[in-house]
Amino acid sequence: MKFKKEQTVQEWLPFENIYDSGLIFYKNNFIKILKIYPINYDLKSNLEKEAILNSFKNFLKTCDFNIQILIQSKKEDISKTISQIKNKQEPNQKIQEIQQNYIDFMTQMNQEKNSSSKNFYMMIQKKVNILNAKADDFIQEEKKAYEYLNECYFKVKETLTRCGNAVEEVNSKQNIMNIFQSFL
Repeated sequence: MKFKKEQTVQEWLPFENIYDSGLIFYKNNFIKILKIYPINYDLKSNLEKEAILNSFKNFLKTCDFNIQILIQSKKEDISKTISQIKNKQEPNQKIQEIQQNYIDFMTQMNQEKNSSSKNFYMMIQKKVNILNAKADDFIQEEKKAYEYLNECYFKVKETLTRCGNAVEEVNSKQNIMNIFQSFL
């Protein structure tokens, strides 16, 4: 009986390289990941919602580069909060009952509402033509891609900030690896 060799994460992920600067190289594309911190649109007034939608339309009109939006949902883990409540030793019986009622309420709400947290990412890319390129040519293409993707990042940041969102670049190899691991 033959066994298949298990692949490492690095072998499984199709990226050719993840640079310390935060750039990813994949099939003749340089990719930059942005983390988006969204607003709660539902809490806005009608006038604010209209302004946000107009700002987002402007973003889409000025977005002359490839983007991909990725949303990661994770079921909310309330076990840490529950254990902190349980670890507080209360001599008062009434407070113990309140604590238990609160734990029961949180557990029930978490199950009923399927509480989750969401992370929002945007990936921007720059296609390069480096077939049979020499090392110096590749380095030049990498520099051009880095500058281009930074310009795109600032354009995204400026326009999405007008919508009320915060935007930050994922600019380290370790942070990128952490994001990929969180999806596995």
